[in-house]
Amino acid sequence: MENVYFDSAATTQIREEVVDKMARVLKENYGNPSSTHSFGRSSKSLLEQARKTVAAILNVKASEIVFTSGGTEADNLALNSAVRDLGVQRIITSKIEHHAVLYTVDQLKECFEIEVEFVNLDSRGNIDLSDLETRLKNSDKKTLVSLMHVNNEIGNMLDLKKTAELVKSHNALFHSDTVQSIGHFNMDLSDIPVDFTAVSAHKFHGPKGVGFAFVRRNSGLKPLIFGGEQERGHRAGTEGVHNIVGLEESLKLAYENLEAEKEYTISLKKHFIESLKREIPGVKFNGECENFEKSTYTLINICLPVSAEKALMLLFQLDLKGIACSKGSACQSGSDKGSHVLNAFCSEEDLEKPSLRFSFSKYNTKEEIDYVVKTLKEFIES
Repeated sequence: MENVYFDSAATTQIREEVVDKMARVLKENYGNPSSTHSFGRSSKSLLEQARKTVAAILNVKASEIVFTSGGTEADNLALNSAVRDLGVQRIITSKIEHHAVLYTVDQLKECFEIEVEFVNLDSRGNIDLSDLETRLKNSDKKTLVSLMHVNNEIGNMLDLKKTAELVKSHNALFHSDTVQSIGHFNMDLSDIPVDFTAVSAHKFHGPKGVGFAFVRRNSGLKPLIFGGEQERGHRAGTEGVHNIVGLEESLKLAYENLEAEKEYTISLKKHFIESLKREIPGVKFNGECENFEKSTYTLINICLPVSAEKALMLLFQLDLKGIACSKGSACQSGSDKGSHVLNAFCSEEDLEKPSLRFSFSKYNTKEEIDYVVKTLKEFIES
């Protein structure tokens, strides 16, 4: 096989239907959506229709959808405004969040001297909700809790509704990075009392450079980017209408095909796990990968029985064989610090061995999985 792509948690292959739709918009709807003439009104109509589509899928108000450049900006928007504008003095988060959250929280601590607490994790990397409840009880300071729905490295899933209800019972704000879950799981945000979420289109076969924040109505959130009055004053800057229409189309197709594509992808994950266990004795699965109740169906994270010296060549050898995967989040590639997620809960013994994340989609096959497992086995035995 020439090329095998198992890095969909980093970014997904864009659907052909989405490319076609975006190309038509680029050619035909080039007016600025803030302009009042017919060209502008045409673009504005597409923009607002996309907002309505997204809102309907999530069962929220169109006014609660703010288009952004992606998940990172959406995270920054919520966290910065919560501290700067909403009076938040304390943030409770975890050490396994995406760096879009962790680095933002670090900056807020430095600039605004807010308190930052990290909720405990269990030995599988799950959030300890009893510890979260204790922390919520222990202070009267206005608090925001930021915990991601699906972890982008190990795939562990947070019980979003239960967590949101716990947070709201203590009058705190709740922000969740849902970049790895929206587009892959049904989500009724009218039934989940979350205040802010972050979403990125390129995680569900859409274009890069576009996403949105869900901002609960009357939250008081104020803009991160200032200028014009776009996005009802929440986010200045001329909207990329072609990208937003691409987001709309990809999200719509994701949910129209959700059950069939989910069932197929689950079969891939099961086959991957069974093949690894059979062919590579000593392989371990980080987080809750083997538990389909607690883990997303879109990825696995494995620890291989290989020496540290040999591990240095692993990703290079896989790349030579045409296999794309990751040793962590794509956003931290080039770092020699290892995975901050695995460092937060794995044993020292396991941290000395190489761990890889394989993430898949509707475009993968069982034959590709067999090729990957065969290649891993040959590398380990060489």
